[in-house]
Amino acid sequence: MPSVKLTDIEMKYISLLESITGTAVLDCIIDEPNNRVIFLVKKGQVGLAVGRNGTNIRRLRRLLGKDVEIVEYAETLEELVKNSLFPAKVLSIQVRTDFKGRKTVIAAVPANQKGIAIGKGGKNIARAKLLAKRYFDVDNVIVQ
Repeated sequence: MPSVKLTDIEMKYISLLESITGTAVLDCIIDEPNNRVIFLVKKGQVGLAVGRNGTNIRRLRRLLGKDVEIVEYAETLEELVKNSLFPAKVLSIQVRTDFKGRKTVIAAVPANQKGIAIGKGGKNIARAKLLAKRYFDVDNVIVQ
């Protein structure tokens, strides 16, 4: 996992989520344009982080005054993109590099799930782009 420099507020948010849920939080991204906080948790701990019927998420939302999203960490770019587009079902992932060395991920989803993958106002695709950029230096993520 690449080392990411966290701000004091991100570290406080991580500590808060860990104390409420008992999960191992690996990263926190404050996405101001979408008024949300995205947490990356250890593999297999999404359910614990979310809590029964989303109780932990609702509690954090109230405390932080922002939307809270949980994504499961993955070692590979393909898995991380799949996890960040959840609950959409990703059929395949292709990575293309252009002549300038910029990487683009193309995620294929069933036609009836394209809206889910993109999300309201493009929030889900933006989450996938943020995480892919942060961990794998990807310049763009496209859903098709």
